[in-house]
Amino acid sequence: MTNSTPTVNGTVAAPGERAWHSWPLIKQLRQSVGLQRGMLIAGLVLVALFVLLAVFAPLIAPYSYNTLSGPDGDFGSRMAPSAAHPFGTTIAGYDVLSRVIWGSRTALLVIVIAVLSSIFAGTLLGLVSGYLGGALDRVLVMITDAIYAFPSLLLAIVMSIMISGGQSSLWGGIWSAALSITVVFIPQYFRVVRSEVVRVKAEAFVESARVIGASHRRIMFTHVLRNSTRSLPLVFTLNASEAILTLAGLGFLGFGIEPNGAAEWGYDLNKAVADVTNGIWWTSLWPGLAIVLIVMGLTLTGESLNDLADPRLRIRRRAKAGSGKVAATSVGARHAQDQGYESLEAEDPAPGAGAADEGGAR
Repeated sequence: MTNSTPTVNGTVAAPGERAWHSWPLIKQLRQSVGLQRGMLIAGLVLVALFVLLAVFAPLIAPYSYNTLSGPDGDFGSRMAPSAAHPFGTTIAGYDVLSRVIWGSRTALLVIVIAVLSSIFAGTLLGLVSGYLGGALDRVLVMITDAIYAFPSLLLAIVMSIMISGGQSSLWGGIWSAALSITVVFIPQYFRVVRSEVVRVKAEAFVESARVIGASHRRIMFTHVLRNSTRSLPLVFTLNASEAILTLAGLGFLGFGIEPNGAAEWGYDLNKAVADVTNGIWWTSLWPGLAIVLIVMGLTLTGESLNDLADPRLRIRRRAKAGSGKVAATSVGARHAQDQGYESLEAEDPAPGAGAADEGGAR
């Protein structure tokens, strides 16, 4: 009789363990092996650190992002790293450490606004286009292909100019940068969702829903959409890193966020270009390092999850990792039999049963 009790590493799982072990990210982490697991853990650690810095920026940063003076007076321009300013100060007199920490909050806000907005718009357009088809589908595909043909940074610059209108307010800062990046990502989600919708709408369960009289709206949002968005979390992690780079590019070229609106790493790098030639390294090192680390964390996480989502890659890597454990498992099985424990072969001594069990274990 088969035991259906959930287990964790061969032991019966407690109710609380069953809950968190069933989380998608935890399941993916347990399925990873070897170098792939190391890459996934490293990416998750970097992303978690980035999120913590962004959320608790007011508590972690020693000063605000636009503070130019403290209890002892003005900070001074291009001050070297010291106890008062561990990362030094910029040419304008801002504390570099504070702007790096506050820049993580700006980057997180832009990622959330840009990527979530593009997911919503791209998914809705892809669903309608793929399900209805016809002339509407051809027009939407033509428009998104035209947008996708533009270089992403150039398109973001044009949209930022159109949205901000030369303003330096919050709308012309964080929101204009986020919405300009949103336009860049909409075609990607549109193409992913549309291709899945075209495939799913031809499945038997969709035809069955039509036969029993379900409305097109119910079929689209209940049956088709649910089975067409499984790959979006993977695209989200990869687009998040691209959003960071696009935001930094906008700021570096002077089309991003002004320093009095929010801290932004690309803008700080732009102002630190002249410092590099004068031997002042601290104004450019830390913002650049922050961009590299967060993009690396998001990329490692996205690539690892993408590999784990492919059953062929997952099974192949698990087989390689488990090949070295076969000999130890066989020795343990023989030792258990010597101690008097019953084996599956003893219960069913049919020819070839042992080979089948061994193959299943592999």
